Amino acid sequence: MNAELSPEAPRQRSGFRRSGRPRLHPTLHPDRAWTRPNPSAPLRTCDAVLSEACFLLRHTHGGVRQLLALVARGIVTLDFDLRAELAAVAESMRRYENIPMSLAGACVVRMSQLFEDSVVYTVDRKDFSLYRRRGRQPVPCKFPQ
Repeated sequence: MNAELSPEAPRQRSGFRRSGRPRLHPTLHPDRAWTRPNPSAPLRTCDAVLSEACFLLRHTHGGVRQLLALVARGIVTLDFDLRAELAAVAESMRRYENIPMSLAGACVVRMSQLFEDSVVYTVDRKDFSLYRRRGRQPVPCKFPQ
């Protein structure tokens, strides 16, 4: 999942303990320091990432609703115009077609170029460790520990 997360991200159920209380997926636990961006800045994302996140959260009780609530409250903002950036996104997807790169991943890489000081919060360490912006610069990322 390429979606940026916040401490208020929905909790994903990954099973039940014998006590009947849900377990939290370790990378989505709200106490994880890697998910704590600067609270004064909204988290920027794009439609493709939001769609992918909703798909991944579809079996999480209240997950999609909580994610959309973050958008409604302005904590997560949709700051990407795919139509305007289509050529650059398509070029990234062509460049990484052997991985392959998803539309969401290509949009996030392009957003990291447009928003110079941005950091990508992702659980996709394998792919984002390979992606580059502006030729050879690694995309600045924070991954779960």
